Amino acid sequence: MTVPFADLHAQYLSIKGDIDAAIADVIASSAYIRGPHVERFEEEFAAAVDRPHCVSCGNGTDALYIAMHALGVKPGDEVITTAHSWISTSETISQAGAVPVFVDTLPDSFTIDPDQIAAKITPRTVGIIPVHLYGQPADMDPIMEIASRHNLWVIEDCAQAHLARYKGRQVGTFGAAATFSFYPGKNLGAMGDAGAIVTADTALAERMAMFARHGGLRKGDHRIEGINSRLDGLQAAILSVKLRHLPDWTRARQRLAATYLEKLAHLSGLRLPQVMPDREHVWHLFVVRSEQRDALKAHLEAKGVQTVINYPVALPFLPAYARFAHKPEDFPVAHANQSRILSLPIFAEMTDSQMDRVVAAIASHG
Repeated sequence: MTVPFADLHAQYLSIKGDIDAAIADVIASSAYIRGPHVERFEEEFAAAVDRPHCVSCGNGTDALYIAMHALGVKPGDEVITTAHSWISTSETISQAGAVPVFVDTLPDSFTIDPDQIAAKITPRTVGIIPVHLYGQPADMDPIMEIASRHNLWVIEDCAQAHLARYKGRQVGTFGAAATFSFYPGKNLGAMGDAGAIVTADTALAERMAMFARHGGLRKGDHRIEGINSRLDGLQAAILSVKLRHLPDWTRARQRLAATYLEKLAHLSGLRLPQVMPDREHVWHLFVVRSEQRDALKAHLEAKGVQTVINYPVALPFLPAYARFAHKPEDFPVAHANQSRILSLPIFAEMTDSQMDRVVAAIASHG
């Protein structure tokens, strides 16, 4: 039997009764767009991540775009972000009218290197988007200090880091706003697309909510031109059920990661992920590095172990950004990692036997 990279059906079966009841409730009330289920989830999620305001939206990509629009990003602006992330982080900068400016990552955390941010700041820079990649918080203290010194806003991309903590404080509570994805495979995943933005700024929350709902908070009252990016009632009801289980699922992921770190420690050809000081990693992904990455991936596939490469090409080297003509030496860490990284199976329902099979398969690779 194959060990899946993730098992969304196993998660569903573990809470099937509550999920089915939540879906039935939405159908019975026909509350498909906005409505009480969405409002309840917004309140619950805001409380869960220690922010007073949550603005739900269609997906995590829209969340970034909505936040930047509400912060007043305009053509000619520059926004600094990491060289290692999913393209949503950078493409939304362009969609908002600004220019993405990439910064290399730290060797062992995969997150943006704060020491390299200042050199990328110009008179056109308006903000910084750090990404808490793979579930590990970025180094927020120096990032916030740089932002304060240069009068820049910060949007935290928390798409992979639900409930992660930096120095005891939840990610998403440092910047002007923070964005979350509830893509099905995320630690808190919907059964379709969904996203949210959280903030402590009441006026900013209102602007974001208006923009996401065709420019008005009430139907027919369009104060501005907006977009259509609304969380639907079915996804909200499902997320409310899953949110209650998220702390337990997070602890399960942490136990699995600890097992991997213990059982793979003796393998000299494998570079294991590290948890940086004062961070609580929530292990959305467990990413190892190997000089023989492609051969290892093929070997594991032959042994019935599914793996994924997140991400095979660092952002500056994608064809989408060929206009910048970036070279490997511009981002040496991200460039080196892209050919070495491999994500192993990790999901809260993963069994001991599945873990043992993955470990044995890796150990059997020459």
